[in-house]
Amino acid sequence: MEGDILRRGRIRGVKPPEVDRYTSSIEADKWIFEADLMVDKAHVVMLVEQGIIPLEDGLAIIEKLDEIGRMGYEEVTRSSFEDIHVAIETRLIEALGEDVGGRMHTARSRNDEVATCIRFALRRQLIGLLGELLELMKVLHSRSLEHLDAIMPGYTHTQHAQPVTLAHHLNAHLDSFERDFERILDAYKRVNLSPLGAGALATTGFPINRFRTAELLGFDGLVENSMDAVSARDFILETLSCLAILATHLSRIAEELVLWSSLEFGYAELPDEYSSTSSIMPQKKNPDTMELTRAKACRVYGNLAAALSMLKALPLTYNRDLQEVTPRLWDSVETVRSMLRIVSGALKNVEFKTEAMRIRVSEGFSTATELADLLVRRRGLAFRTAHMIVGALVSEALSRGLKPEQVDGKLLDEVSVRVYGKPMNLADEEVREALTPSKCVEVRKVVGGPSPETVREALEHRRKLIERLEKKLKSLEEKEYAVERRLAEAVEKLRKQLRA
Repeated sequence: MEGDILRRGRIRGVKPPEVDRYTSSIEADKWIFEADLMVDKAHVVMLVEQGIIPLEDGLAIIEKLDEIGRMGYEEVTRSSFEDIHVAIETRLIEALGEDVGGRMHTARSRNDEVATCIRFALRRQLIGLLGELLELMKVLHSRSLEHLDAIMPGYTHTQHAQPVTLAHHLNAHLDSFERDFERILDAYKRVNLSPLGAGALATTGFPINRFRTAELLGFDGLVENSMDAVSARDFILETLSCLAILATHLSRIAEELVLWSSLEFGYAELPDEYSSTSSIMPQKKNPDTMELTRAKACRVYGNLAAALSMLKALPLTYNRDLQEVTPRLWDSVETVRSMLRIVSGALKNVEFKTEAMRIRVSEGFSTATELADLLVRRRGLAFRTAHMIVGALVSEALSRGLKPEQVDGKLLDEVSVRVYGKPMNLADEEVREALTPSKCVEVRKVVGGPSPETVREALEHRRKLIERLEKKLKSLEEKEYAVERRLAEAVEKLRKQLRA
């Protein structure tokens, strides 16, 4: 075959190397190499079944596509090609001749082909990502169970707020990742629709069967309107959005591990394999992996913003601008999957300093709310009044350099008379118990609260939830395995027809 198979008719002349490089998508196309071969085979099977191309030619094309797959991406693309689709078709025509190999592209455009390949490859990436996300959720669940009774400060504005447990804190992250899982599952439904058969934008005059190729490739349905099918990239935007939210949650937990591993907090020590040291300061143990996790989240946000900007003013239907959107998708997929693996590995082996947490939770009067609640229960005060009295009590205790366990009923009465006009007449034991972190946590048994009993029940529900999500993921994996089997069965049926 002579020359570029796309430049022998309307377009002539050899492109300068810089134009070749400028317009080529070959680097990003490594993500869809296997997908392209699967899409090609399904399309050819359908063309044969519909009587559009001869049986012998179809089987020869499929056999050669298998050989091209075994060659591998690097070998197939070693020459200069505009994209992977042209590279595969060129190799096919080189091997079979144009009279046979040239039939593969019948009733198809690169527009519907690439849209199908992206969805097919993305679907598989999402399944892999969900597996890694589920692993992180299991790690959080396991670490939570280890620390049901580990009291620690809860924070608002990075200031001590109220006592919680480490289990309750980790379970909060687990719940956010569960929502990420559900979000990605939902996005998967809109990813897994087939544009194949839409052609360039107006389908084709050949009697193709779009439902058959969708079935062979494991899609759940069609992107029906042909103009929408070739131009729609909102499934990419939705995926990028899901990934950006997931990256946010990963960055938040990474930030906490950065803070907690500092001397000022002293709540955690990252494993050595997830840390680094200084080139000049030998004592340093830096949480580099977590710092990079924060930064990589920004990269994912940038990809979403870039994709939105590229798509916001494109007229229907296909425009070459779309070529620049897809690399943003693959970069975000790769980035978030690596973030998941790193955060999961770090959390699995991080050493939580629960004694330091216990000591720090007794500082800063984080139990003050419980004392205010006690005044409401025992003395019938309006909460705002109790809030005023206890706020004044804390201020007085801090000015005297007293710790919570040193506050007694006498000091409470002294402050109460001054700001409210009446004493509260509570026993020292009542005041001190209300200001004891463990007691403060134990009484918070409302659904979603931090008491060990409540968190244990919550984690049992999360265990069952993880099992349900695992079954959903397994069904998607099994569905994916069935695609190659279904295609192989369709090809074998064609071979039997030829032998008959």
